Amino acid sequence: MYKIKAIVLPFVLFALCIVLPSKIITESGDYAFALYDKNGVLTGASVAKDGQWRFEKGDIPEKFKKSIILFEDRRFYSHHGIDALSVLRAAYSDIKARKIVSGGSTITMQLARILNKSPRRTFIQKGVEALEALYLEALFTKDEIISMYAANAPFGGNVVGIEAASWRYFNRPPDSLSWAEYATLAVLPNQPSLVRPGENAHILQSKRDRLLYRLYKTKSLTVDEYNLAISEALPEKPYPLPLHAPHYLEAMKKQNPGKSKFYTSLDLQIQLNVSRIIEKWSDEFAERGINNAAVIVIDNDTLEPLAYCANTAYSSTGRNKNTYAVDMIKARRSSGSILKPFLFSAMLENGNIINTQALIDIPTRVGSYKPENNIVQYRGIVSANEALTRSLNIPAIRALRTYGIARFLNFIKAFGITTLDRSAGEYGLPLILGGGEVTLEEITKAYALLIRCAKGDETSLPISRGAAYLTLNALVEGIRPEGETLWKFYAKSRKIAWKTGTSNGYRDAWAVGTTSEYTVGVWIGNAEGAGAGELASITTSAPVLFDIYSSLPPTHWIEKPYLDLENITVCAYSGYLAGPFCAKTKKSEKCATAPLSPLCPYCDEITLTPDKKYRATIDDMKGEYEGLFPIREKFFILPPSVEYWYARTATLYKKLPPPPPWHEKPQNAHLSIMFPVPNAQIIIPTEINGKMGSTVFQVAQRDKSAVVFWDLDGEYLGLTRGNHEMAVSPSEGVHTLTVTDSFGTRRQVTFTAHH
Repeated sequence: MYKIKAIVLPFVLFALCIVLPSKIITESGDYAFALYDKNGVLTGASVAKDGQWRFEKGDIPEKFKKSIILFEDRRFYSHHGIDALSVLRAAYSDIKARKIVSGGSTITMQLARILNKSPRRTFIQKGVEALEALYLEALFTKDEIISMYAANAPFGGNVVGIEAASWRYFNRPPDSLSWAEYATLAVLPNQPSLVRPGENAHILQSKRDRLLYRLYKTKSLTVDEYNLAISEALPEKPYPLPLHAPHYLEAMKKQNPGKSKFYTSLDLQIQLNVSRIIEKWSDEFAERGINNAAVIVIDNDTLEPLAYCANTAYSSTGRNKNTYAVDMIKARRSSGSILKPFLFSAMLENGNIINTQALIDIPTRVGSYKPENNIVQYRGIVSANEALTRSLNIPAIRALRTYGIARFLNFIKAFGITTLDRSAGEYGLPLILGGGEVTLEEITKAYALLIRCAKGDETSLPISRGAAYLTLNALVEGIRPEGETLWKFYAKSRKIAWKTGTSNGYRDAWAVGTTSEYTVGVWIGNAEGAGAGELASITTSAPVLFDIYSSLPPTHWIEKPYLDLENITVCAYSGYLAGPFCAKTKKSEKCATAPLSPLCPYCDEITLTPDKKYRATIDDMKGEYEGLFPIREKFFILPPSVEYWYARTATLYKKLPPPPPWHEKPQNAHLSIMFPVPNAQIIIPTEINGKMGSTVFQVAQRDKSAVVFWDLDGEYLGLTRGNHEMAVSPSEGVHTLTVTDSFGTRRQVTFTAHH
């Protein structure tokens, strides 16, 4: 670059002595900002600080180079900054006219003038420019000089440089122009006012056509190319510079200080489609008091955005002038239920659940916290898969209590969620229902990472391929709440794992979907935080999600990772691993690396009278049963508090028969809680290994044949026979222990646990 040409060295030394060096390279702060998509297409731009459309220099197309040299400086490659013949000719013309009528300037001299902010043209100034041209020729190669000239030359109005001119006048990048268009741009720096529509068009065309003729005569154009070129129309008026991803352009400026050109992963066609879709929906939502929306589309291979539409409505209606500038893709908002799949996958990974396993779904209180289901109905028990796809709150709260809040925070942070930066105690169990804040960008990338895990592309995260696949497959095939079932038919042309979420107070509606290729995240709401009664994800974010997928290129579903899954036999009623007393079983799958979960706790073998009308012991064989023996039968038995809700919807549920009327009952109360006593303050010890210990609860039941069912805060702990003791590790706080025997007697006690 710093090639010193011996022939001009004396002139360089002289120039350095009498003039200051030119401002050789424009400072980055004086450039316009330009955002390009993955194919190099200009997607967004904003003017430089001085109001000029001036882009950082890039490659100069050869056709433009030929055109500008032929028009401005035919001996460009043979002189060293000053063309003596042109100077003599210009001097003669100027002396004859007694004013400057011809400059005789070379391209290098014109560059010197441009870089000095185009001072007033005088004979002295021409001499300074000549010296500075020598200086430039000493420092730079010819190609570098013409590149700098093309990047800084005026092209009319506030348009500077060929790249800005190409987009402004032809709405295309410089490397895609025709000979006629290159010739048009080549003549403009000489008289940039010619681009004004109307009166100057004939002058501009005359100059362009003369240059095209020269190109033809110098054999740069064939006769056919020449005839075609002169028939092309001139640009009628400037195009606006594109601004298709304004929020992403601002994000790039903040992330890359000092840069002005940003080559990104965006796909302009996808960006335009997504923008059109989200604007259309946002106009409809505005009638319901919902004014803002945002969408991001992630390329799962790169984890980079293909589309970034961070807010809506400013351009179409102007209703969001005060909030349009807010980037809702990066804004922290209540997560609603959007984190539930990650808790599901974490518990699959650690063997806390299997996907078919029954989870408790009954009214639940944890200390003073009483969550409500998002569906006004309790099912008693529901499979883990169904609890996830129906987005049931009670099973999610109980699952988080089992898994641990701090543990889950660590798990989700590994997926790139940085906004959950408070302690587990501050979040509490409401974390899983929207008690924490996430951004659309991070949660969408987290789902993209989850499907990368399921594909085997990501191995650094705390989850196996099998657990990730089972989670996503549930989100594809699962049973949806009433109202969401139609979306399966709407999206039947492609399999999509998707999850919605609505925050408390109807302030945020989320939807995230993922396929092998793309992950799409949608947020709908009001940027200032106001709620709206009709802001439900099923009627806002979900239809937007599927509309966007319908505009994307064809997608595929991931292959099933057979080696990462293990076939298991589960109870057909409870979904737990089948135990010895499960009367009916079915096949299922679990994560191959996960520990085995417990055997079915709900199935047992019960003795009955021969006609199966009563539960009975050998002592109950009286009257018509005299001399007979009880029979044994396997039963699916739910705790009474769970059975109450389950039996209301499960019409085929077979309740346990009652004991015979003549069964001898104890004279006094036959069931009592021995420990803990009411309002007890219990210290839960810490074991030597640092883990939380347990305490042993005790119940007395005089009837040795009775079965006792244990329940802590609505969570079924198990059943006991004979010796009724249960080791429990309750969390710190107030708890309620409930025990119920097989005769229907129920006892309850409240206590406080301390660690």
